[in-house]
Amino acid sequence: MRVAMKVHSLADLKRLRQEMQRRAAEQAATQAALAAAQRAAQERAVRDRALFERAVGPVRPLRPHGRAVAERPTPLPLPRQRQADERAVMREALSDAFDAETLLHTDEHLSFRRPGLGPDVVRRLRRGEWAIQAELDLHGLRTDEARERLGGFIREAHRQGLRCVRVVHGKGLGSPGKTPVLKGRVHSWLVQKSEVLAFVQARPADGGAGALIVLLRTASHGRA
Repeated sequence: MRVAMKVHSLADLKRLRQEMQRRAAEQAATQAALAAAQRAAQERAVRDRALFERAVGPVRPLRPHGRAVAERPTPLPLPRQRQADERAVMREALSDAFDAETLLHTDEHLSFRRPGLGPDVVRRLRRGEWAIQAELDLHGLRTDEARERLGGFIREAHRQGLRCVRVVHGKGLGSPGKTPVLKGRVHSWLVQKSEVLAFVQARPADGGAGALIVLLRTASHGRA
């Protein structure tokens, strides 16, 4: 399988390997279940044929018709689900080395919007014109766990058709040196998620400097 991304740490590589092994185990279990279902279907077909023959009585084969019957080879099964799962794993492999600062717009608060979106989107998002439909709180999580939780949360929110969500990363008051460790990481991870159109720092009533309000693209198109 070709991988179109770089792994920036041994922790990333270990996490990807573990996830791939888990997917492979699930695929093997699925294949075993399919094989068992096929055997059961074949056994039912044999029983049904026997019942039919007993019901209709003796039969006589048709005379040869002289026509050639070409047998079509059965195509090899393609592991489409496994390939889709592997692509999903790679999409969730968010990099900590990604420099999001170059993509953030500097105003009184750091904000982000995709190229092609006007500044009015950020202003509307900051004013709260989109209702917050879901929230993820990353307080107390380790970096790896927070990364995985955020990736899954954004993917599921987009799948459900949600437009506006809140991500609470905290202000870092409980961290060594009172540094907001997750804040910069969350900015970087969100920029890497294709489902994210824009985000702004939350208003004081919604978490202030400890949270972000995130606007997601719709499932059918990317307009805000």
